[in-house]
Amino acid sequence: VQLQASGGGLVQSGGSLRLSCTASSRASGYVIGWFRQAPGNEREFVATISRAGRRKDYGASVKGRFTISRDNAKNTVYLQMNSLEPDDTAVYYCAARSSVTGATYSARYEYNNWGQGTLVTVSS
Repeated sequence: VQLQASGGGLVQSGGSLRLSCTASSRASGYVIGWFRQAPGNEREFVATISRAGRRKDYGASVKGRFTISRDNAKNTVYLQMNSLEPDDTAVYYCAARSSVTGATYSARYEYNNWGQGTLVTVSS
């Protein structure tokens, strides 16, 4: 499956953005994760959602501010980001892993399909 991430941009601190991750084929067969990477840092887990959307998990730094959701009819997963902070500045990547269960995954090595990334910049 090929993934296309979009929706990044420049926003002021406290603002919101919604990222989209669109899959080239049936997204309902995949667990989708969002990761981010700031300059000089390792790629960090942000959020993940199970195939049917029943289970969601978040990284500690975004819990309570970000919400992951999916619309399998549109083959798209969303990441709603609220109360953005300068430390949220990074390139955001979505990733997919085929699955037949309702599990989620938070480790980079558990995903084998990655999108190209979209840049989010939060100004103070």
